[in-house]
Amino acid sequence: MRPPAAPRPPFRLLLVEDERRLALSLAKGLRAEGYAVDVVHDGLEGLHRAGGGGYDLVVLDIMLPGLNGYRVCGALRAAGNDVPILMLTAKDGEYDEAEGLDTGADDYLTKPFSYVVLVARVKALLRRRGRSAQPVLRVGPLTVDQGARRVERDGAEVALTAKEFAVLEQLAVRAGEVVSKAEILEHVWDFAYEGDVNIIEVYVSALRRKLGAARIATVRGAGYRLVAGD
Repeated sequence: MRPPAAPRPPFRLLLVEDERRLALSLAKGLRAEGYAVDVVHDGLEGLHRAGGGGYDLVVLDIMLPGLNGYRVCGALRAAGNDVPILMLTAKDGEYDEAEGLDTGADDYLTKPFSYVVLVARVKALLRRRGRSAQPVLRVGPLTVDQGARRVERDGAEVALTAKEFAVLEQLAVRAGEVVSKAEILEHVWDFAYEGDVNIIEVYVSALRRKLGAARIATVRGAGYRLVAGD
């Protein structure tokens, strides 16, 4: 009998909101729902973060310093970034909603809004993305099924914990590239994590035991690289 699949690691959200008290409140609530949440307060930083990838969804305010939400959204879509975007605004009216959706936003919520409604919209967008974007990554003898959260080595399933899978997933998405500890930490845990960065070594060691020591190379002073060959 096949063991139950490991639970999916936390969805990673980017919240771009310049009202700091609101941002803090929303981030706290979303983290309580089990999401990993990074928060930035201006459009330029939001575009930089979102453009770097690694997020499952962006919650984007429209009225932002530096670069407004319409321009952030438009720039992401022009660059081919299809991350789901939920736009927030204090404006109201069909024109504003149409403008937001025309720039490529997936959904739109007008302030003030119910937190329950926000969470429902977030969950709906993540479900929609889950149905349409579940790539299977292949690196040498490894198959990493991001949708099923399943890993196989030479056709045999390898049981991983949720955190082990998330670390491997980050390496597999960038197979052949060097991925720093800080990048893994932000992807798997949370941007606000203040624990020991060396926790990454514990999970890499576990993955080496399960997948083969040569599968994950250490690049001294830089990070780790998932390799296809032994």
